[in-house]
Amino acid sequence: MTRIDKLRNIGIMAHVDAGKTTVTERILYYTGLIHRLGNVDEGNTVMDSDPREEKRGITISSAAITTFWQLEGNDHKINIIDTPGHVDFTAEVERSLRVLDGAVAVFCARSGVQPQSETVWRQADRYEVPRIVLINKMDRQGADFMRVISEIRQTLQANAVAIQLPIGSEDAFEGIIDLVKMQAWIWRSDDGKVFEITDIPAHYQQAAEQARSHLLEELSLVNEEMLEQFTTQPLAITEDLIYRALQIATLKRQLIPVFCAAAYKNKGIQPLLDAVVRYLPSPVGDIVAPFAGLVFKVISNDYTGKLALFRVYAGVLHTGDTVLNSRTGKKVRVGRLMRIMSDKYETVDQMGIGDIGAIIGLKEVRTGDTLSDPVNPVSLGSMHFPEPMIGYAIEARTAKDADRLSAALSRLLDEDPTLMVEVDPSSGQTILKGMGELHLEVVLEKLAEDHQVEVNKGQPQIAYKEVFTQAVFHKEVYKKQNGGSGNFAEIHFELSPRKDHLPGLDFINEIRGGAIPREFITSVNKGFETAMRTGVIAGYPVRSMQVRLIDGSIHEKDSHAQDFEQVALLGFKNAARKAAPRLLEPIMRVDVTLPEEFTGPVTGDLNRRRGIIKGAEIKNNAQNIQADVPLSELFGYITTLRTLTSGRASAFLTFQDYQLAPS
Repeated sequence: MTRIDKLRNIGIMAHVDAGKTTVTERILYYTGLIHRLGNVDEGNTVMDSDPREEKRGITISSAAITTFWQLEGNDHKINIIDTPGHVDFTAEVERSLRVLDGAVAVFCARSGVQPQSETVWRQADRYEVPRIVLINKMDRQGADFMRVISEIRQTLQANAVAIQLPIGSEDAFEGIIDLVKMQAWIWRSDDGKVFEITDIPAHYQQAAEQARSHLLEELSLVNEEMLEQFTTQPLAITEDLIYRALQIATLKRQLIPVFCAAAYKNKGIQPLLDAVVRYLPSPVGDIVAPFAGLVFKVISNDYTGKLALFRVYAGVLHTGDTVLNSRTGKKVRVGRLMRIMSDKYETVDQMGIGDIGAIIGLKEVRTGDTLSDPVNPVSLGSMHFPEPMIGYAIEARTAKDADRLSAALSRLLDEDPTLMVEVDPSSGQTILKGMGELHLEVVLEKLAEDHQVEVNKGQPQIAYKEVFTQAVFHKEVYKKQNGGSGNFAEIHFELSPRKDHLPGLDFINEIRGGAIPREFITSVNKGFETAMRTGVIAGYPVRSMQVRLIDGSIHEKDSHAQDFEQVALLGFKNAARKAAPRLLEPIMRVDVTLPEEFTGPVTGDLNRRRGIIKGAEIKNNAQNIQADVPLSELFGYITTLRTLTSGRASAFLTFQDYQLAPS
């Protein structure tokens, strides 16, 4: 087994079209795992193996693979997860970051920081993932390395510092300057395997010295050893000291090292691999025995059944071991262990600390489940996933398909935690909810192609919510007498908007003197939480509310916990109508990039969609417009935008917030 300090679990994360799948493909090529270069445009990459990914030229599912890289005579094992860039598949990024130790954030040298860049960056912040930055596509027209670093510092509030400088840009990009060793790397072959390490070209010497001085200054601000050396003997600073200081600063997220490349042209990837090994963390902090692991993805496979992709955080797991699922409380036997190689799997006998692999044979497993030694049960915490934004009413096209639809949906729900299926209580229709139109389009394709279930879909349905706009005091009594033991519960409460405006229920118990016993108060809380699922305007969930339980009473013989749950449900329905309920609608941030001559028609169209223009700027010789627009007004927007701009504009949509809908 690989020594823990020689193991790296990394993710490749970026916005759409930054080239992260190409970067991953080149990593696999230079580490010797593959022997032929694949390209996204040709649909023949190792990581995008799904036909739906090949068709769209985007990553839909996170893919994992294991490879090896040698640095200074030592072999290092690298587990790589290539994540999607499209916002509809942000859950794939979320669950991948939860089990990674470090990440490579890829930015396009021309387009710089994009809206989805911010989304994935904040996700990495939430899980405190150390990262390095690769500014890719240095061969693109308009590539500007230092401008993108400036955008990262300003927009993402990250202390991004160049560790390399590009030699040339656009068609003239030919290599990089290593600011630690003060050497130049010049690539000499089309496949990128032949390069020369040489002196820095004379006309780059001054820029390199200034950039190195800036790097040492930044390191001296966060590292005492570097500060002492920098202020007393700056010329005596060694490469080892810089490497050590950079690693510590990266792991503490005090500094983000920045590198550059043109992955498509096969330049800059080998030094990136060196940086992954030098600066990103190993799982050394994980615990030695007993076993604990976290399931971060579930895949249904026709040949092997359900695969649970997991990360080992403690101990060693062997084939045939019995583990405890902390969510279900059940013990399960590990049938087979597999190492993941993108869409292929290799059987192994055991998995150790830091390893990422797959288990076959676990039936009731879900994303976020902790598996641990039954004698030493632990829970590694859950995962956060955003709520679905839109839905379609769906029905099977034939009676034969109707029988299979439920089973197929069940498998898809196991795989995708951002997918939801509900039955409309009024119409009886099955509602399939997801993160966006593209997300649901892919799910419907999976139903048809992977499960042979054809469905008809209705008009898109928005995930509205309800909220209260004024406070109301209410007394509710629940009383039943059927002869013998009866039912009784009485509560006095205030129903109001939350003062902090956060989602969910803010339940405040102000009962004094034991008017309601503690165990019944828990039932009142539960009753209001249940009631929030169905609002009084149109049956949409209540997003946020506060309940102050002020007083109440019980019957000595006829009061039960379920009575107080029931009185809360009744009290909510009666009080909610008096609390001035309003509908909330989801608002999307729309970022449009377009030639300047189309600004008028595009902003006019956004205004007609009830959009509010938040900003406009010229960036890379193109107009960039930001607007907040209700999701209900955005169906078919991309098609309209293409028509208005003769196909020369692009748009990116991200969820912003819920706002009051017009009366």
